[in-house]
Amino acid sequence: MAPPRHRDRGFSRRIQYGLFFGYVAATAGIVAGLALLLIARFNPVTFDGIRGLALDLTTPIASAARPIVRGADSLGQEIRDYLNAGAQNSALRDQLVQARRDLIRARVLAAQNAQLKRIVKLVESDPTVVATARIVGSDLVGSRRFATLAAGSADGVQRGQPVRTPDGLVGRIAETGRHAARIVLLTDGGSTVPLRIVRTGEPALADGRGDGTLELRATGGVHAFQRGDLLVTSGVGGVYPPDMPVAVVVTTSGEIATGRPLANPAKLDFAIVLPEAMAPPPVAPPAGRTHR
Repeated sequence: MAPPRHRDRGFSRRIQYGLFFGYVAATAGIVAGLALLLIARFNPVTFDGIRGLALDLTTPIASAARPIVRGADSLGQEIRDYLNAGAQNSALRDQLVQARRDLIRARVLAAQNAQLKRIVKLVESDPTVVATARIVGSDLVGSRRFATLAAGSADGVQRGQPVRTPDGLVGRIAETGRHAARIVLLTDGGSTVPLRIVRTGEPALADGRGDGTLELRATGGVHAFQRGDLLVTSGVGGVYPPDMPVAVVVTTSGEIATGRPLANPAKLDFAIVLPEAMAPPPVAPPAGRTHR
């Protein structure tokens, strides 16, 4: 078997020529450099002439290449500006989103502060207030409408007491715990409140419809209601204090109208618990029982 041919750089004639010319160019460069060093050392005048000639030869090339270099620099700067603009736009969008959140938060706080000021003013003007607390939840089951108040029997809250906000009547206490209470809202399907039409003084009844509105029924005439009429509590029944704002008429149909509660249940944050207008009579002891 013939031994394998040894493949090195001499195997290709093209590579040989390349190496040869490379060596020649390197040698020429070294010789030219040494010559320039010798001329600069022993004949500075001639060296200055060579430098001037080189300057004359390279200046047109540099002048022609300068626009290309400047264009490349300008293109690079535009690319950097574009990339920076993208990052800046992203940062600005983030700042805009945060600013919107801060604005919404500020509006919510402003609304709460305004509501609290109105509640404080109402509490200060009414010394009979039992408790003031935040509404922390709501229950919507079918036609039933309830809300949960963060105050209970430990705060003096009792079953049957009316609940209101600065805008008007909300409902009454249905159940109480130690530190929480359940409110049956005016709009509950089982709620009925005796009212009075402010414009005429005629009596009316408000029944909850379970959909956020009230069904108003007049007891004094067929055309008792007008759109925009204000209704307040009449005080009949001894549960709700008289002259408490309740609702405004939005539609009419004979002796029946639809009312919108002034205290919107969907926007309730805080509520005030009031004592019943008239305390219920004491429970009589069972017959046949004696007290000692």
